[in-house]
Amino acid sequence: MSTAVLPIPPRPASSRRVRRSGRALLAAHGEPLIWLTGGALAVALAMILALLGFIVYQGMITFWPAPLVELRLHDGRQVLGEIVRAESFRPEESLLATLDPVAASRARKSMEATGGETRRQLVRTGNFELTNTHFQWVDDILVDETSQPEWALTIERLSWGRFYGWPRQFLIDGQPVADAPADVWRQFEQHHPSVRERWRQRRRLEEQMGSINDAVEDARLELRGIELRGGRDTPRWQALSQRLADAQTESDRQLKRLRPEMDQLRQANDRYLMVMATADGQQATLALADIVRAYPANRLGVTGKTGVYLSRWFEFLTDEPREANSEGGVYPAIFGTVLMTLVMTLAVVPFGVLAALYLREYSKGGFVVAVVRIAINNLAGVPSIVFGVFGLGFFCYIVGGFIDHGPAAAWRPGPWFVWLAISVVVLAAAVMVSIASLRQPDRTQKTMPRLALALWLSSIALTVLVLVHGPFFHGFFAARSAAGSPTFGKGGLIWASLTLALLTLPVVIVATEEALAAVPRSMREGSYACGAGKWQTIRRIVLPRAMPGIMTGMILAMARGAGEVAPLMLVGAAKLAPKLSLDTTPPFLHPQRSFMHLGFQVFDLGFQSPNSEAAKPMVFTTTLLLIAIIAMLNLAAIWMRTRLSRRFAGSHF
Repeated sequence: MSTAVLPIPPRPASSRRVRRSGRALLAAHGEPLIWLTGGALAVALAMILALLGFIVYQGMITFWPAPLVELRLHDGRQVLGEIVRAESFRPEESLLATLDPVAASRARKSMEATGGETRRQLVRTGNFELTNTHFQWVDDILVDETSQPEWALTIERLSWGRFYGWPRQFLIDGQPVADAPADVWRQFEQHHPSVRERWRQRRRLEEQMGSINDAVEDARLELRGIELRGGRDTPRWQALSQRLADAQTESDRQLKRLRPEMDQLRQANDRYLMVMATADGQQATLALADIVRAYPANRLGVTGKTGVYLSRWFEFLTDEPREANSEGGVYPAIFGTVLMTLVMTLAVVPFGVLAALYLREYSKGGFVVAVVRIAINNLAGVPSIVFGVFGLGFFCYIVGGFIDHGPAAAWRPGPWFVWLAISVVVLAAAVMVSIASLRQPDRTQKTMPRLALALWLSSIALTVLVLVHGPFFHGFFAARSAAGSPTFGKGGLIWASLTLALLTLPVVIVATEEALAAVPRSMREGSYACGAGKWQTIRRIVLPRAMPGIMTGMILAMARGAGEVAPLMLVGAAKLAPKLSLDTTPPFLHPQRSFMHLGFQVFDLGFQSPNSEAAKPMVFTTTLLLIAIIAMLNLAAIWMRTRLSRRFAGSHF
């Protein structure tokens, strides 16, 4: 029995193995492009990691205590301080001529080995009240001897910057109780904590006095506002006048109670003094109450240096700045940055999502929608300083000025009531035309919707016109504005947040539109087939599945808004604003107050600090902190996005 052998069918052309021709160019197969794109990605990642690594390294070493070095020069002078950095330079012959022959010969030989160059060191010498300088360049060829004295102290003060020297005496009530360096240091460690605690108590009492004076000033300005509006013959003026008198009496009573306690604390701290000697032979008497921190830099071990390092970090994160922001902490800037970012997010996300919903789900296209989309894309490329100028002019001067002192040019009651009636009629017509356009059977007709849009725009314009020219509103803070201290008519937290909300609005709209467009059309059609309406479909089907993309837009807006500086320079950020915008004083949130911002702090330290060398390390530390805060806000938003996406993805229509 024979078995028939079936022929093997030929392999389809689509499944045949394609062999590379030996004569084909390598570029025709795409391998060079893969390597090129992969290499570009690697270079970009390396640049980002290098930048972040440099900032992290420079920011982390800022607070590590450096040793104190004493340099004895050939001319007999002595320099004591911290070595900040060193660099090479080519000295002039006139510098070598100032040396003795032996030192000059030795310097020339060392310079010949290095190509005619030598080194110089930047020493932070401190003691500004005695020397009028914080830093000093010292050439190596001028140094005769270098040492690290055991009992040299680094002293950080409330004012005048750092002090470097040797302890000579410790005074209590003007009498010396120690004159050896070890004994002086022991006395300092014993009394300084209690002195600082009394200083903090006195500071809290000063803040209470400030709050009392602010309450009296608010009552006086409120009374002044009544005078501007109705004169002194009104019953309300009489009541407020009596209230001001009672507030003044209570203020005097409270101040009379607080002043003796403050004087007692100050006198207790004034008992303790420490006499210091500098490298150039001068002596200075320092009050312990003015000393924030002191340590013998050359006697510290790893444990001692770690303690100083952690203490500086704690002060940096929890205290207020001092010495033109070059020392101390940045807690008000941290608080202001986070609060401003949160308020901005609450302002931009709802408007951005609603605008994207209308453009993607409701609009029919056309000239107006095209113009809106072009405007959104153009706004994304406008420089941020332009938004700052707009915020200053519109929010601060126009809106804030209207809140403070009312309309700049109020109409008379007669014409104002006429325009009010016209605006009400136009609003009613807009409502009726809108209802009629929704009920018309032929939805292809565009006359009614266009007429409704025109009436709505006219109604909005007339309403704004009537509001800004109302004769019966005279502002909420007219007295303050008349006294030259506007409340809302200047930069503040609310105006900065709204300005940055406008700046980041295109980001939220574009991201939300892309997220809405990514929802499959079949899901919408299935919802409609089950009998759901337009809004039911959007709320239960579209929005839950677009939520990750919406949260992504919010994260991008937070990241950009938190790092912006240029608009904040015009609409609210301040060099020093010790009063926080959120505190325990009613109404708790004070949106009109100026605030500190980490980005503005970096700009101020880098370009406007009178002591730029001392502020330079703080620039890296503040930048590191700003990056960390933005990262934490983004991580919190990502965590929220993940939870919401899981929650909405599991929900059913």
